Amino acid sequence: MNIIRWQRPELGTWAGLGRLSDLRDEIDRLFDAPLAELARSSHLLSGWTPALDMHEDKDNIIVKAELPGMKKDAIDISLHDGCLSISGERKSEEKFENAEVYRSERFVGRFQRTVTLPAAVAADKVKAHYQDGVLTVTLPKTEEAKPKRINVNAADQLHPPGGAPDRREQPF
Repeated sequence: MNIIRWQRPELGTWAGLGRLSDLRDEIDRLFDAPLAELARSSHLLSGWTPALDMHEDKDNIIVKAELPGMKKDAIDISLHDGCLSISGERKSEEKFENAEVYRSERFVGRFQRTVTLPAAVAADKVKAHYQDGVLTVTLPKTEEAKPKRINVNAADQLHPPGGAPDRREQPF
């Protein structure tokens, strides 16, 4: 009986690899161009979505949203069923009548961001602060949602002196 050990062919010398690679490149090329244009145009049509960060410590959930160029009166914040919603409208600063616009990349119009909060919060204690184009919302956690410290008792603390007898002293 002869045992033959199988060896993986070198990928660089396998004739089918070149054709598969060419096919994949061709498919990528076909899909990249139209879909990239579609993605860019759909983003333009959908308005803008402000960048948002959310983190939590033991007492609070903190949400920060970038809202440059907005007035604080144009920002709405609501809390409903464990979700925080930030919405508003950024208006155009100036109109360009009888002028040719070469670039217009700053979004204007309505926006809304809604995020699910990772813990229950005390709605009556929520605070919001807006400074230098950054909205900071501090949401205090409810007492039930805060982490609890649980003390671990040693075996000798479970039965204080004069309590239950120590089992090591009793015969089997």
